[in-house]
Amino acid sequence: MSKRDSFGSKIGAILVAAGSAIGLGSIWRFPYMTGENGGGAFLLVYILSVFIVGIPVMLAEFGIGTFTRKSPVKAYNQLSPRWTWLGYNSVVVSLLISGFYYIVSGWSLEYFISSIDGSLYSATDFHENFALFTQSWREPLYTVVFILLTHYIVVMGIQQGLERISKIVMPILFVMLIVLVIHSAMMPGAAEGYTFLFKPDFEKAFSIKTVVSAIGQAFFSLSIGLGCMIAYASYFKEGTNLTATSFSVSIMTFIVAVLSGLVIFPAVFSVEGLEPTAGPTLLFETLPFIFAEMPAPELWSAIFFLLVALAALTSTISFHEVLTQYLQENHNIKRINAARITTLATILLSILCLNWAWFFDLFDKITADVLMPIGGLFTAVFAGWIFDKNSFRDEISNHGKLKARLFGMLVFMLKWVAPILLSVVFVWNLVF
Repeated sequence: MSKRDSFGSKIGAILVAAGSAIGLGSIWRFPYMTGENGGGAFLLVYILSVFIVGIPVMLAEFGIGTFTRKSPVKAYNQLSPRWTWLGYNSVVVSLLISGFYYIVSGWSLEYFISSIDGSLYSATDFHENFALFTQSWREPLYTVVFILLTHYIVVMGIQQGLERISKIVMPILFVMLIVLVIHSAMMPGAAEGYTFLFKPDFEKAFSIKTVVSAIGQAFFSLSIGLGCMIAYASYFKEGTNLTATSFSVSIMTFIVAVLSGLVIFPAVFSVEGLEPTAGPTLLFETLPFIFAEMPAPELWSAIFFLLVALAALTSTISFHEVLTQYLQENHNIKRINAARITTLATILLSILCLNWAWFFDLFDKITADVLMPIGGLFTAVFAGWIFDKNSFRDEISNHGKLKARLFGMLVFMLKWVAPILLSVVFVWNLVF
């Protein structure tokens, strides 16, 4: 087998994998999903879902990636040709998500720049301001800028591109979040915001929808079912502790999600007329109202939307890498040319979503409600029932160098618990 690139350090591997998971899913989606589903009750189920569904499926993807040292398509083809379709599912998901995810990422750049120059706060109506922006030339411009920035990092390679940017971005992201958390703690509605986030109300704010939404959010925020973790695990150094890495990535993702809630909910409860149930518009249409009430709104707004942009970048890199790696390995295309093809395809899909909103909604619906749950569901089934158990155990235990006392429980979770729960999520999303 030809020499394969690898991450230069174990911490680099953890930060890259965490970067894939920590994106708009944790900073944008988690707060509004929590707000729509009752706060504390949703958070509790989300925590359980991370451990019951998230970590087992992530370990399965890690094990497949380190065992085969190949892209998702070639990995599944090597292990069982009948399951090659699951690798192609990851390619399709990454491609379709790229079509709309870059657009939302571009919004964060617009809000960061308009915060710096003050134009965001010269508007009298933030809802109208958002609508005008999405109808202007600036929206496609920022979308393309974000795509090209992602392209540049991926072209730089595994160590000089993906690993280096993750080592820079992830610490900055945590520092910025903590600064904003401290600032939100000093707002008048902080106590009410904390109560909403941390105190479960099982009588008024708990239902099957809460459970399904929390499982789906854990799944979405950890970037499992996308093939990203298989792609990244194929670059892990020999001897990487997969269990420790999966726990580290999951805990970091959870912490970022909670920190985002600690920024947003105290602020929401501090401004009259705002509700935590604002939905997907919470970040871009509602938060400017909050910052406008603060001293130096341009500063705090710029910090927050730069944070959102950095988080989005770590995820767009992972989507791009899955597609680039697929073209590079399955069609023998040089990495730089594979990245160019990926970038061009992404731009074309983004143009579709920018000009016809129903493409945006369609890609979002298909990926989040259909293809990603299918990917996670059958990854669990494959790891629990098809993947050779001795080979899987060898990857988890580093060929016997580490203890694997809970391996039997892991297999049980992948055989039964994760598939059942993910099937419920899949059916619920389709029916309701």
